[in-house]
Amino acid sequence: MKWTKIGQIYQVTSNYPETISHASNPVALHLRGDIYRIFYNGRNVHNKSSISFVDFDIVQNVILRDHQRPVFTFGSDSSFYSHGISLGNFWKLGDLSLLSVMSWRFEDSEYWNGQIGLLRLVNRSNLVLYLNKPLVTNDDQDDISLSYPFVIYDSGVYKMWYGSTISWSSENGEMIHVIKYAISSNGMDWVKMGIAIPYEIGTAQAFSRPCVLVDKYGYHMWYSYRSGTGLKYRIGYAYSLDGLNWKREHSLVGIDISASGWDSEMICYPFVFNHNEHRYMLYNGNEFGRTGFGLAIMENETHRVQ
Repeated sequence: MKWTKIGQIYQVTSNYPETISHASNPVALHLRGDIYRIFYNGRNVHNKSSISFVDFDIVQNVILRDHQRPVFTFGSDSSFYSHGISLGNFWKLGDLSLLSVMSWRFEDSEYWNGQIGLLRLVNRSNLVLYLNKPLVTNDDQDDISLSYPFVIYDSGVYKMWYGSTISWSSENGEMIHVIKYAISSNGMDWVKMGIAIPYEIGTAQAFSRPCVLVDKYGYHMWYSYRSGTGLKYRIGYAYSLDGLNWKREHSLVGIDISASGWDSEMICYPFVFNHNEHRYMLYNGNEFGRTGFGLAIMENETHRVQ
C-alpha cells in the first residue's frame, strides 16, 4: 500500500481556553454526501483534554465549520477523567451511537492512570457520559494503565482493541505499552483475550491508538508506535485473518514523516476510513498534534498481505 498526503487540513486557531492547543486523535463521522464531522482532542494550558469538531468536505478539501467550542470536557478532580478524555472511535449499540474513549487521571505520581470510558453522541454533535464509571478498568491482566480503545461489531460479537502498559520503562528507557484484544456479547461486559500485536524491544514496543478495518482480505490495523531507539512516533500497520492473530507489517505501511513542516518529526494517531471506494487516513504530526491534523489517501487500495 502507498499513501499520498493531501496535507494538513486543519490548523488550531481556537479562542476557547479548553481547546487552545492541539487537535489530536481525529475521528471522522459521516454526516451526508462528502461531508464529515471530524472530532478531535484539544487541550488547555494545563494539558487537560476536551473534545471539539470541524465539518469537512472530503472532496473539495475544505473546512465548512470550525466549531472550536468543546462538546465534552474533562471532569472534576474526583472523576476518573479528571485530566481529560482522548478519542477512540464511534460504534453502534442498538439505536445508540457510542464513542469509546480513554480517560486520563494523574494522582501522586509522574505517571498517569488511563482507563476506558464510554460517551453517547446526541444530535451528531453533543457528547454526554453514557457510563459514570469506566467501561474497562485496571485488573490483574492490566494492572498499570489502559489507553485508546477501538470497537467494532463483527460476526455477532463486539470486538475491542486497546492499549495496556506493561512497564513504564525497559532496558532502553522506553515504556512497554502494547495493544490487547477483548470481546463482548453485549458491548458492556468484556472478556480480555491478551496481547494482539506482538511487541519487540528496540523495534516496536510503545504502541498507541489502534484503528481497525475489515474487508474481504481480512483485518487491517493502523497505530502509532515507538521503537525505543529514540525515534518519535511513526505509524505502523498489522494484518490478520481472524482479528485475533496479527502480524506486524511495518514495511508495508506506505506513509512516513515529511522532509519538512508540520509532520517532519512525528506522525501518529491514525484514523482510517472508506468513502466512495477510496480509503483515507486522518493523522497527527509533530508534538502529538499540537498544530492540527492532516489527511492522506491510499493509492493502491486493493492489496493483500501474504
